[in-house]
Amino acid sequence: MKHRKFHIPHLAAILSLAAILLAIAACREIELVVPTEYELLPAPIDPSARPAGMYLLNEANMGSNKASIDYVDFRNAYYVRNIYAGRNPEVVKELGDVGNDIQIYGSKLYAVINCSHKVEVMDAATCRRLGQVDIPNCRYIRFAKGKAYVSAYVGPVTIDPNAQLGAVYEVDTASLQVTRKVTVGYQPDELEVMGEYLYVANSGGYRAPDYDSTLSVVEIYGMKQIQKIPVGINLHRVRKDRYGKLWVTSRGDYVNIPSNLYVLDRKDKNSKEMAVTDTLNIPCSEMYIQGDSLYFYSVEWNKQTERNTVTYGIIDVRTKQLLTDHFITDGTEADIVIPYGIAVHPLTGYIYVTDAKNYVSSGVLHCYDRYGKKKWSVRTGDIPAHIVFYDPQ
Repeated sequence: MKHRKFHIPHLAAILSLAAILLAIAACREIELVVPTEYELLPAPIDPSARPAGMYLLNEANMGSNKASIDYVDFRNAYYVRNIYAGRNPEVVKELGDVGNDIQIYGSKLYAVINCSHKVEVMDAATCRRLGQVDIPNCRYIRFAKGKAYVSAYVGPVTIDPNAQLGAVYEVDTASLQVTRKVTVGYQPDELEVMGEYLYVANSGGYRAPDYDSTLSVVEIYGMKQIQKIPVGINLHRVRKDRYGKLWVTSRGDYVNIPSNLYVLDRKDKNSKEMAVTDTLNIPCSEMYIQGDSLYFYSVEWNKQTERNTVTYGIIDVRTKQLLTDHFITDGTEADIVIPYGIAVHPLTGYIYVTDAKNYVSSGVLHCYDRYGKKKWSVRTGDIPAHIVFYDPQ
């Protein structure tokens, strides 16, 4: 059995961390400094593990300024809580308010911090801060050909029947400068790059109950919206599969219209235009496509019972059929209060599900093997939500 090594890249600063934090404490007169914590995981050490690890962005409650990043080190079987604070002690307000998305492109790690109106950019290997891009009320981020594309509500964070249209900002990933912008639908959330187009899910959430129901199609070359595809009200997620289809979720109106999952495909083999080809009548809050399997969960609030209904499942993206209505097979889904994030390891098939618990205190990350049996659980930051795997270039 291999022994744990304490000189790995993600632990190199641990011995000097306490001294650094004490030295800068005076600079954070009103900020509560939460130190980085390291916890052993009940998992084997594998120095050659691919991916090497996994970043987890904790949203934290709006207004708390407690967004944080954790790291799962697969090679040394460690869980590192609040790694951003430890690697960037000079950043006074740490990561910011409400972490909404985290992605890796090239050698950089990007965290979209919604209510701090910025995209934080870090070195993916060390989590050291490289800079930030200021984007108002930013939501999600995707990449293509050296550019980042960031959806944004643009307007202030408030329910307003006259809330303005949202936008997608193009950012040069070398200079970290905004290069172009295009107006899309109301309160755009997730977006996806497929070929020469961006597909943007418009929610209209600020204009409730007058929600948006369209998927904007943006031509990347001209950076212009060329089409709005009617899908369903209050759209949220949009993901592509390897067959050229788009999977889009609707939140519904939380009262009479339930959440739903839609499939979009080309109108015919010679057409570039997409249209809704299937309405699956399956509620979906979050999904993760791995190979031909779409893993999903749903959390739906029932106004009559005043309780959440939580469901899990796997869909075959080829046939669009529900393969199972549960991917956790040992009964331990009962330990999860509010599932809030999901990812599937690209090689082992291990399933990672986060639990937001009560939304105001530490959450939990659960790891299940490919057969749905729990392997371990670990405490996270507040509202663990967004996951990206890290593999050194």
